[in-house]
Amino acid sequence: MNFLIRWLSGLPLPWMQRVGFALGWLTWGLSPRYRRQFRDQSHHAGYTLAQVRGAIGAAGCQALESFRVWFGAPMPVQWEGEQHIIDAYATGKGVVFVTPHLGCFEITAPTCALRFGEAHGPMTVLYRPARQAWLRELLVHARDKPFLKAVPASMDGVRQLIKALRRGEAVGLLPDQVPPSGMGIWSRMWGQPAYTMTLAARLAMQTDAQVLLAWGERLPHAKGYCIHVQPMADTLSQDLETAVRQINLALEGLIRQAPQQYLWGYARFKQPRQEVLS
Repeated sequence: MNFLIRWLSGLPLPWMQRVGFALGWLTWGLSPRYRRQFRDQSHHAGYTLAQVRGAIGAAGCQALESFRVWFGAPMPVQWEGEQHIIDAYATGKGVVFVTPHLGCFEITAPTCALRFGEAHGPMTVLYRPARQAWLRELLVHARDKPFLKAVPASMDGVRQLIKALRRGEAVGLLPDQVPPSGMGIWSRMWGQPAYTMTLAARLAMQTDAQVLLAWGERLPHAKGYCIHVQPMADTLSQDLETAVRQINLALEGLIRQAPQQYLWGYARFKQPRQEVLS
């Protein structure tokens, strides 16, 4: 399996996306549960299947692109909103990048880290170790990129995020990921109750860091990606529940920019699992 993943990561981008597109549709055809989640969640957001059917193939593209980000050669990247990052770093209070499961979300952190790390220090990102032993071993060093530091989703990992922000550095999170029980609150997304992590809001509230929304748009015809960065529309509230809701609304706004590139098959409304962080 390791050999196959590394081989796929070396494919030219046009071929990688063709294979990924086919993989996305194969998954759709073979998994009734996946089809149900995709339909239900896109319906909650107000989309018909016809409006977001492109996201079926895009999900497969994202999976293979992750291999390329982890193990392959760099891919072409453009920027939109780079000045927002420069302005946020200038405050000296750190930057919290929040990225939904939209587009090629794995490319955003290493690209931002490479662009700004030398001048402002590394970016620290939180990750949850894979459940499969073979994948967990494979990914031990996959996210170790220049100026990028990956820490596990544990209390020690959270402490490292806080320390990074207090040094004026950046951290990265996927705030539409369902956290373990006790690490989130129930907040609305697409009008439905969704168990939502509080970490992004807590980090900003504790350190006064700047919150930026970022996502990696997949450009047509395998031309690469565009990293979009924008600030929150409103100042983040000091009330935790309100701040979490603000972040959910901001993510909804990002996703509506490119619903054909969102992972509608991700189980956003599932019950949190029981897990004790150490």
